[in-house]
Amino acid sequence: MIGGNICGFGLFTKLMNEPQVCPMTVQSSPPGSHILATERSYGRSTPALPRGGAKRLVVVSNRVADLSSSTQTGGLAVGLADAINDEGGLWFGWDGNREGKTGGPLKISQHGAVTSVGVPISPDDFADYYLGFSNSVLWPLFHYRLDLVNITAKAFDGYMRVNEIFARQLMPLLRRDDLIWIHDYHLIPLASMLRKLGCRQKIGHFLHIPFPAPELLAAAPHHRELVDALLDYDLLGFQTHTDAGNLKSYLAAQRPDVKVTKDHILTSDKTIRVNRFPIGIDVEDFNALAREPGTDAACLQNSRVYNRRKRIIGVDRLDYSKGLPERFRAFDAFLQRYPQFTKKVGFVQVAPPSRSEVDAYADIRVELEQLTGSINGRFGDLDWTPVQFICRALPRDTLAPLMRQSDVGFVTPLRDGMNLVAKEYVAAQDPENPGVLILSQFAGAAEEMREALIVNPYDPEDMAQQLHRALSMPLKERRARHGALLAHITRFDAKNWAETFLSALKAPVSDNNTRVPADAREPAEAT
Repeated sequence: MIGGNICGFGLFTKLMNEPQVCPMTVQSSPPGSHILATERSYGRSTPALPRGGAKRLVVVSNRVADLSSSTQTGGLAVGLADAINDEGGLWFGWDGNREGKTGGPLKISQHGAVTSVGVPISPDDFADYYLGFSNSVLWPLFHYRLDLVNITAKAFDGYMRVNEIFARQLMPLLRRDDLIWIHDYHLIPLASMLRKLGCRQKIGHFLHIPFPAPELLAAAPHHRELVDALLDYDLLGFQTHTDAGNLKSYLAAQRPDVKVTKDHILTSDKTIRVNRFPIGIDVEDFNALAREPGTDAACLQNSRVYNRRKRIIGVDRLDYSKGLPERFRAFDAFLQRYPQFTKKVGFVQVAPPSRSEVDAYADIRVELEQLTGSINGRFGDLDWTPVQFICRALPRDTLAPLMRQSDVGFVTPLRDGMNLVAKEYVAAQDPENPGVLILSQFAGAAEEMREALIVNPYDPEDMAQQLHRALSMPLKERRARHGALLAHITRFDAKNWAETFLSALKAPVSDNNTRVPADAREPAEAT
């Protein structure tokens, strides 16, 4: 059922040597024809041959990274850029165009040893696959917001259909010895779709967001199909021990035919390795960015008002999982409880909008604007605006120095897979005079970042007390906490994350030497 490539596979030899875009069409074929197409895809002239005869890495994500950029942003792009450039490979994903035709021509370009393949999606499929099932079912469900789940049969059908079409478009591009690394909740069924087409390569999946508790997952009508799809992978990676444990607990309760051990899931016909692989950042790069203040940050740093006031900073997408209303209420409680900080501290919250088509996201912006007005109206003065709410994206060369100049990093999601802002805040600090990180106990980063002040994001009084503690903390304690945090995120950075996952994917199932090092730490307790 894989159609012909109108460009011809021989063109990929040319793509190895010069950047260009080549449209391809994948069409439906009679049943059984995918076997011949699969064999053709293993021919000599496949895309982006790996260097030195090593296995080629094939990355599949909802969006393809901008490989033409000399610098990457975001945990996925930063973590994989070095790995895929070093080994050579292919990056496959949606091209970002909402007005395309699902299954239509691919956009293929070459960037050094890496082939980028962008796939189009139609407006209807974008609504069902992306806005519908991915972000109106899986996102709230996996973030423990069952009350926001909007289940429709049409959205689930669209989700499965788009994953099947992606599989049909990817299959002809694969080589027999490729390593395939699929990312996140948008593409959970993709391995199953590939297996049905005859794919026998090793396939790993990494979930960037939390994996829900078994009783929550079981509330979703299609939970069995989703978990069955996960069992078609060779390696399942999660951000935390809790997430990996939730999957194993679900299997123990719902699938008596499956055996679960500490690091493996055993089905009737295969063994799947499962582990935690906490994602990191490029610490050196972010620290260098923080030490070069942009124009906006420099103006704030040099102002007389800035020099006599402390700053609390929050940086998050405008999302209900980030606990932003709770954070604003905690700052309100702080100002009420500790009036000695009147006119001595300001709270800056940067929250660029996301998924504005979903009602829940529009509602949270209105709520935050009302909270901002309420706090500023009750506590502000002509020379003091307690809350600055910036509802737009700021460039990284502005955000990084702002973090460095802020006394407290306020990172309090209600639930988060990892939260790289916490690690960026630590990386941005001046080791001689660092700020203090306040971190939600429900962020994945809390398993590692024990020297942060760990808080309950549902308890505004707890957060208010920890704000006071952070703003009053002696320099010696701030240095000690920051030094330990910095050492940890430097060791377990983005490159380490990619290398550790790929090492586990390449290793034989019987090889137990690919676990995350013990120093990656167990879950943290409140400090």
